[in-house]
Amino acid sequence: MLSKDVPIACTLGAGDYQARMRWIADLNQRSLQGHRRDDLTLHIDYEAGALADVEELVRQETACCAFLTFQIEPRPGSVRLVVTAPEDARLAADTLFEDFIASGPSTRAQPCGCC
Repeated sequence: MLSKDVPIACTLGAGDYQARMRWIADLNQRSLQGHRRDDLTLHIDYEAGALADVEELVRQETACCAFLTFQIEPRPGSVRLVVTAPEDARLAADTLFEDFIASGPSTRAQPCGCC
């Protein structure tokens, strides 16, 4: 359950948000293998060599979007990032997840974004 103290909002300013979106788009163009969505959970697969970048992505996103949960799952030949939104964010989930998959290969893209 989401704490009432954690707002469902990104805390980045406009300039920082744009820089973050460019960074994520670059990571996706280099390493995104695919993604799928299950309700309030987004599964994102990257090339195995992107592990350090995925860890950095989680570090950065945890700081600005504390209401999301992130799990990194190393796999043979890939690394999976699992992003889960709380029930309180259901109405914004499409928008929340879009930024995480923008500019990568399309495999049934859903709109997304928390900011």
